[in-house]
Amino acid sequence: MTPERSDPAVPTATYRLQLQPEFPFAAAAAAVPYLASLGVSHLHLSPVLEAVPGSAHGYDVVDHARVREELGGEEGLRALARTAREHGLGLVVDIVPNHMAMAPRHNRALWEVLREGPKSPYARWFDIDWEAQGGQVLLPVLGHPLGSEIEHLEVDGKLLRYYDHVFPLRAGTEELPLPQLLDAQWYRPVWWRLARTELNYRRFFSISELIGVRVEDPEVFEATHAKILALLHEGVIDGLRIDHPDGLADPDAYLLRLHEATGGRWTVVEKILSDGEPLPASWPVAGTTGYDALRHVDGLFADPAGAGELLGQYRRFAAPQTDRGGDWEATVRRAAYKVLTHELATETDRLTRVASRLCALSPEPALRDRAPWALRTALQELLVRLEVYRPYASGDAARIVTEEAAAEARLAFVVPEEAGAVDVVRDLVLGRYGDGPAFVEFQARFAQTSSALRAKSVEDTAFYRYVPLLSATEVGGNPGRPAVLPEDFHAYCARVQRDWPVSGTVVSTHDTKRSADVRAALAVLTECPQRWADVLAEVTRTGEGVPDAQLAWAAWQTVFGLGRADAERVQEALLKHVREAGLYTSWTEQEPAYEEAVAAFVAAGPCGAPGEQVTAFRSLLEPHIHANLLGTALVHLTMPGVPDLYQGTESEYRALVDPDNRRPVPFPPEHPGAKESLTRAALGLRARRPDVFGDSATYAPLAAEGPAAAHCVAFTRSGAVLTAATRLSLRLAEAGGWRDTLLPLPPGRWADVLAPEREFTGHARVAELFEGLPVALLERVG
Repeated sequence: MTPERSDPAVPTATYRLQLQPEFPFAAAAAAVPYLASLGVSHLHLSPVLEAVPGSAHGYDVVDHARVREELGGEEGLRALARTAREHGLGLVVDIVPNHMAMAPRHNRALWEVLREGPKSPYARWFDIDWEAQGGQVLLPVLGHPLGSEIEHLEVDGKLLRYYDHVFPLRAGTEELPLPQLLDAQWYRPVWWRLARTELNYRRFFSISELIGVRVEDPEVFEATHAKILALLHEGVIDGLRIDHPDGLADPDAYLLRLHEATGGRWTVVEKILSDGEPLPASWPVAGTTGYDALRHVDGLFADPAGAGELLGQYRRFAAPQTDRGGDWEATVRRAAYKVLTHELATETDRLTRVASRLCALSPEPALRDRAPWALRTALQELLVRLEVYRPYASGDAARIVTEEAAAEARLAFVVPEEAGAVDVVRDLVLGRYGDGPAFVEFQARFAQTSSALRAKSVEDTAFYRYVPLLSATEVGGNPGRPAVLPEDFHAYCARVQRDWPVSGTVVSTHDTKRSADVRAALAVLTECPQRWADVLAEVTRTGEGVPDAQLAWAAWQTVFGLGRADAERVQEALLKHVREAGLYTSWTEQEPAYEEAVAAFVAAGPCGAPGEQVTAFRSLLEPHIHANLLGTALVHLTMPGVPDLYQGTESEYRALVDPDNRRPVPFPPEHPGAKESLTRAALGLRARRPDVFGDSATYAPLAAEGPAAAHCVAFTRSGAVLTAATRLSLRLAEAGGWRDTLLPLPPGRWADVLAPEREFTGHARVAELFEGLPVALLERVG
């Protein structure tokens, strides 16, 4: 539940800015007058602490004690805060507690650890397994095995250089011959391919360039949060977004410590909730960053029946194997097995070692005689069956690692007695053998591995393999069930208002694979699956140059969602798509011939003359795309929670996966349009009447009556503001339009916020309500 807050400065709406050297604090300050005019209350800044030089995102922090110089340094941040204050705005900042950049030349704390080893005062900062690899930290930086690269390793005084990499030398080793010198260090430069199986430090997912930080250590927490907390207490910043709390050893304890340190400032966490999963009620935060809202808003504009028809068309067109893109659950399961044995092999090894040590040293007979291979198998079979990101100390792990999952996991063993390893692992996860440090470590590492597995297997693999509807393959989404019924949407909103009324909500972010407006277009395909199939049949009738049919389906949907765009943007996104999918090429095992075939197909097909037919089809559907686009925007801006607008999304914004969605945007937008007017109206209303939308507000569904009632989604906020939007407008048009459909309004006179001369009372005719736009925002005026 939302904790008591000692600081009343809760945002009414935030605006996310992606800071980078091309868009520093000064550029953000220049945009403040315009952003303030929109009606937001706070700017939401991407990470502001010192990062790897040139970083376009700032999540690769190298120094928590300094504000990033490339952005303008601390004075630049303070100047931005002053400018924001002058225009009535506050600042919310994104922080990264889970990891730092594995860049020793820039990361002083890591530099000291590599020079001094486990006795360094900074050694406690990093999640390093000093018992593995002979006590040396593996650094996967070499382009080839050592024998091929040793001539490029150069001793330079007290430094070791390898191209752009610089490492410290352990005192007294400078004069040793190079092979012996390498053996004498607290680290070992190795071929980058060894990272997958041999690495002995915790990473961010499978990214070896980011090393895990042990913020569960109070001293490390203090050191890594001192600057941010000082800026909070001095009033420079007002609230926090917490990146990837699921990577932490103990998110519960971290968030409690942070809450106490900030004095209860508004804080949201980037927690990805699976369908039906609640945010832990004990967490002292305002709520999530809002991907759960995205899933429900998107689903509202997808036709459940049409989504099923589209799936059938996809299967006929692409003929995917069941577990390689044909069936959602089977695709996720296969991807999970692959991730555990490949990308997360080193994490699985470490978890197995911890379990083996616990069993070997335990006085409990039930834990003895468990072979490492059996424990590894049990771990893998349980991990792939988790349906959420991870268990938490504050929750009931038995509801996450279920007996049903354990029963299925036992089937992987031929000998029943060996299947007992499943029960051993599950009981260790559930804490049934004690709560000593070794047991707590196992539980933490299991949870950390679980969260990395879910992210990699679902978001970064299965989302790129199972592609019947690209708009459903979004963070927090459920591609197996893309549509959300209005009653389920209303139930979700009621829960948010009751439990987390100032949680964050989003529809586009720096991490969404497609912006909300691209997804709004794609959702229309669920209303016309046969017409889409007919278009594809026409543009692919020759069948020439198609490297694989799943990629072709995804490529055609990409250009439909994006519309006319620079071919280079599409090429870059689809190259990332096929590498993430990992079916025929990948980031680490690239197949140049396949990738060249993909590039040629995209250039000649979706981005060539046949692509014009797809964009023409898009043009025919433009009114329905527009309805989804405006409906998504208005619902997001007026539903329970604090809406966060991603940069540029106040007007129509079409973007693909990063880095496409992290490009600087113009302020103000070049083509404002109806969406910008709607955004200004909704944000202005939130700013003028915060009580209608905040902690003490209410949410009530409003049901239309008549032949097209199912196509109108409506709700009121605190009995004073009414939102109404058209859903499935193409199906609506095909059925004959609104006809005599009515929307019973609550008592009083209701003025149209976008056109104040229009007023409604009693039973409003929906056709009249949506006369000028497919949405309506009303305010009670009497």
